[in-house]
Amino acid sequence: MSEPHIETPEELDRSDARPVDQAAPTGGPDLTTPTVGDPDLLLEVDHVTLRFGGVVALNDVSFSLRKGEIFGLIGPNGAGKTTCFNAMTGVYQPTEGAIRFQGESIVGKKKHEITRGGIARTFQNVRLFPEMTALENVMVGADAHHKTSVLSALFRLPRFWQEEKSGRARSMELLRFVGIAHRAGDVSRNLSYGEQRRLEIARALATNPTLLCLDEPAAGFNPAEKVDLLALIRRIRDTGVTVLLIEHDMRLVMGVTDRIVVLEFGKKIAEGTPAEVRDNPAVIAAYLGVPTDAA
Repeated sequence: MSEPHIETPEELDRSDARPVDQAAPTGGPDLTTPTVGDPDLLLEVDHVTLRFGGVVALNDVSFSLRKGEIFGLIGPNGAGKTTCFNAMTGVYQPTEGAIRFQGESIVGKKKHEITRGGIARTFQNVRLFPEMTALENVMVGADAHHKTSVLSALFRLPRFWQEEKSGRARSMELLRFVGIAHRAGDVSRNLSYGEQRRLEIARALATNPTLLCLDEPAAGFNPAEKVDLLALIRRIRDTGVTVLLIEHDMRLVMGVTDRIVVLEFGKKIAEGTPAEVRDNPAVIAAYLGVPTDAA
């Protein structure tokens, strides 16, 4: 396998989508009002449509996540899975519809605000600081919740050192959790592809998320690595973190998720348990490329 390209966080997505700083469309419902209802409801994607010029990337998509779930978002290439992730994490702003996290709208919020609010993600392409060590990469994630002022950091005041020490300890704990503590002092570009994937998960966990969104974490993994990844995802859920998983590997998704939503050409075509989705004719047709009535 050729050496993987490591994208830095500065390599931002480029598109014709409206930037999040631009005002949301007027005339629609008030999407800032918290919802009242099921206390176990964590994330609501409510009739979301996202257009890039004349292209409809998401078309009236709705689903919800409950606390403590491992939830799968699957579909063929170009189905809109990563676009949906991007809408949920502040990269894109929906053209229509609402996205609520713990009852409050996150439409229009900045990416760092969404991260601080409890949503973390990984990416299809590994995005690490290639010249930083594994430990330093995770500490960047831990910094998301530090409260040290610029003055305190500049003059190395006691609070700065206290947060630095606790952040380092937490980062080492997370490296142990994902199984790469022995690579803590190595620069990330020297890690294997599988180790880089685990490092990215550790950095996301360092932000102390309530919801962790994993975008194709098994891409490029061999069968043994996929088995280890399944175990890691379950361990993450067991710590109290809800997991939203995008993945092409159907066997992996079916083996780890509680519920699944299937997208095709930006529309939701199925939702249910792994068993229900596996036997759904529309899903079979989408993956095999055959007409629904033939499936």
